Amino acid sequence: MKFDVFKELVPKIQNIPLPGKEAHYKMTPEERIQQVAKIDFSKKKVRQAGVLSLFYPDAEEETKLLLTLRHAYEGVHSNQISFPGGKKEKEDENLKITALRETEEEVGVRPTEISVIRPLSEVYIPPSNFLVQPFLGYTLTSPMFKIQEKEVAALVEVDFEDFLDDARLFAAKMKTSYAESIEVPAFNFNDFTVWGATAMMLSEVKELFKGIL
Repeated sequence: MKFDVFKELVPKIQNIPLPGKEAHYKMTPEERIQQVAKIDFSKKKVRQAGVLSLFYPDAEEETKLLLTLRHAYEGVHSNQISFPGGKKEKEDENLKITALRETEEEVGVRPTEISVIRPLSEVYIPPSNFLVQPFLGYTLTSPMFKIQEKEVAALVEVDFEDFLDDARLFAAKMKTSYAESIEVPAFNFNDFTVWGATAMMLSEVKELFKGIL
């Protein structure tokens, strides 16, 4: 999709109802749904994080979606695909500031370059105890990315048409926090498997755009 066409969609997507859990559950194994349903969040102190689903034009004015590949490390999110973003710091006034600050730190896109369209539905991540607030945004020009090499192994730039294509959905065998080996719903973008919380958030973004196309 040409970026001029994408920009015309922005006003339409700003105020429509969020699909929320209905979209999330399309990319969620039943075991995870049951696990989270048992949690009493009124008694649980969760960590907060903000992430950004960022769209932008490439050099040919085609619309792209940015994802990042994490480095392999000793942790629950090792070598996974994610959105730019991270945990809320004390100096962050709100989670939108967190998402924008972390995006600049991780991939070099300044907050002044980004137009935030709207917040999306929160997603809780049991292994790391994070309640993540995603935001939807875009830049008017192709960003000059600068990777924070300690946190980001590579950028994954997804074509908008591929993002919306149901043929990119498949079932992947993964090791999770609740199962040694389980089949999970996933996306295949640029030969990378995208699953878990990132896939849940992507599903909501996808449903929003499909609802107006």
